[in-house]
Amino acid sequence: MAVRAVQSYTEGHWYTSSGGREAVASAVTGEIVAEIGSDGIDFGAMLRFARTTGGPALRAMTFHERALMLKALAQAVMARKEELYELSYPSGATRSDSWIDIEGGAGTLFAYASKGRRELPNERLLIDGDTELLGRAGTFVGQHVYTSLQGVAVHINAFNFPIWGMLEKLGPTLLAGVPAVVKPAQSTGYIAEAAFRIMIESGVLPTGALQLVSGKTGDLFDHLTAQDVVAFTGSARTAMLLQNHPVRTAEQYSTTVAAG
Repeated sequence: MAVRAVQSYTEGHWYTSSGGREAVASAVTGEIVAEIGSDGIDFGAMLRFARTTGGPALRAMTFHERALMLKALAQAVMARKEELYELSYPSGATRSDSWIDIEGGAGTLFAYASKGRRELPNERLLIDGDTELLGRAGTFVGQHVYTSLQGVAVHINAFNFPIWGMLEKLGPTLLAGVPAVVKPAQSTGYIAEAAFRIMIESGVLPTGALQLVSGKTGDLFDHLTAQDVVAFTGSARTAMLLQNHPVRTAEQYSTTVAAG
């Protein structure tokens, strides 16, 4: 297996780190199978691109349109699943192990696509409850609605399910009309990058809807705001660092943590 230069995907373009790449070894043979790094990425620009380009494009779509987009992404992954199986072997995974990751991941997107069309309206807003009378004469009323966040979802994923772990977060995020920045674990990031590339090459995603960080996150968290969301799966130690980040304390962006 040739050594892969794992790329990031930022502002609509594939990007190879200008330096500081780290070697990723095969869990089976110990041979180097990939090099990964994110030096040179402008993380502030990456988040702005998601907010100003990806977000508006996704919010312009209805729930049903987003659901059909998820279905198309799942079909794209399934159509090229053998490529992903082949890439997964150096991680130490058997085909049965990878079946859960690859086809299970696609199945998660199929499930969210189905729920989106069956349980949500073909609209851009979700009505919450009945109209409320706010004045005695009935001339002043209110209606609660759910709308998409105006920010970005940052997904930090664990090493053991590089595809399923990514797709289980992307399903509800994209269905909700929120762009995402995906940060896979470095040890299996080359597998996640391959699945991510399949989704980009499918051509069904609006520009800016998805971006990928292959490597370290640099100063990305310094640019988050109260409209942004962080979803993390990984160690308890890293989870505590994220929870106590000074920008989170100041901006109060939302975090969802699954740590062990």
